[in-house]
Amino acid sequence: MENRSEVPQQGARLVHIGRQPIFDASGDIAGYELLFRGNTQAVAADRRDAYATSQVIVNAFTEFGLDEVVGDRVCFINMTREFLTGEMILPFGPENVVLEVLETIDVDDAVVAGVSNLVSVGYRIALDDFVWDSGHERLLPLASYVKLDLPNCDPARVEEQLAVFRGFPQIQIVAEGLETLDDLALCDRYGIELRQGYVLSRPKVMTAACIPPFKLRRLELVGALSAPDADIDKIVDIISSDPALTMRVLRASNSAAVGTIQRVSSIRQAVVLLGLGHIRRWAMLMVIDDVAETTEAQLTNALTRARLCHNLAERFEGDPDAAFVAGLITAVAELLGITSSSLVNHLPLTPDLCAALTRGTGPLGRMLRVVDAYERGDMAQMGSPRTGNDLTGAVMDALRWSTQTVAAAAPSRLAVAS
Repeated sequence: MENRSEVPQQGARLVHIGRQPIFDASGDIAGYELLFRGNTQAVAADRRDAYATSQVIVNAFTEFGLDEVVGDRVCFINMTREFLTGEMILPFGPENVVLEVLETIDVDDAVVAGVSNLVSVGYRIALDDFVWDSGHERLLPLASYVKLDLPNCDPARVEEQLAVFRGFPQIQIVAEGLETLDDLALCDRYGIELRQGYVLSRPKVMTAACIPPFKLRRLELVGALSAPDADIDKIVDIISSDPALTMRVLRASNSAAVGTIQRVSSIRQAVVLLGLGHIRRWAMLMVIDDVAETTEAQLTNALTRARLCHNLAERFEGDPDAAFVAGLITAVAELLGITSSSLVNHLPLTPDLCAALTRGTGPLGRMLRVVDAYERGDMAQMGSPRTGNDLTGAVMDALRWSTQTVAAAAPSRLAVAS
């Protein structure tokens, strides 16, 4: 996901996070420090405040996903006073996370009490850029890591300081700021467990396109509408929580194109009166239009792909409704310039559908590969004794359906635009 795109796609924006490895003595990566970065060109963090910490947390845990950022390794995140004292609540558990106490924090009784509480529930603490006689000594009994700017330490006191740290068996030492081979030799000389610095690896900026929360809410509607046991209450709640989407669904429901002469005035009435089939068709159309901010041609192409997946599902012994959603999600992801996996992380989809979209497995995964091959014109990858490669009928139906659907929606789209 690193630097996937420098230009946000329609309906998306770019988010960034810095990541610098921390190595063990054998040269393997033991963890990563996550750093605030405002853009892909940022060499260093331009702020280390609560905003920066919050952005790192949000981006790492929700936009990228921690597994994608650090895998099964630990991540070190700079903490400000507000997070350490409990004024701002950490939105994640203690697994795979190390909280760094910045050297700029005044370690008073409130900080000591806050850190003690965090440690008591399982969080690990690192003392960043440790300086003696700064008050941070009070946190040594609570710390799991001490980070030393080894090149700038007083050589006459290094062994004495290390001896103090070794008096706390739970502490591992991280030598940071390493820039030369001589610095690495010092780590070996003193038996320092973990190392970090430019001589080993510079920070790299990871970039991802993300979707604003209100647009993710609309994508959530896709999953709710397509569940085998669709929950009307949940569908009504999702639509009702978004005023713009509420207006669009009501306008569409009252449109002559829906095929009913009875007017509706509430979301629940529209759902009950029209049935999930009509609501699904209109909501799917509006969701993709709203989220990806499509042109008419893009909207038609996306719906054609979704309908084609629907038409092919039975050849692969898959569920047609789930296949439609799979095709729609992959189409939206392509329009936004992000991966299908990025959308799956935010949607309440079934395990089979998640597996198809993230790993390409199962009947729907095989179906998506065939559709991809068709769109590439790769005939060799399309055929199989069971499914065949003659998609003419399925494609023509998909084109006809999507064209008619977009044409029927034209008055609604114009009304919204005006």
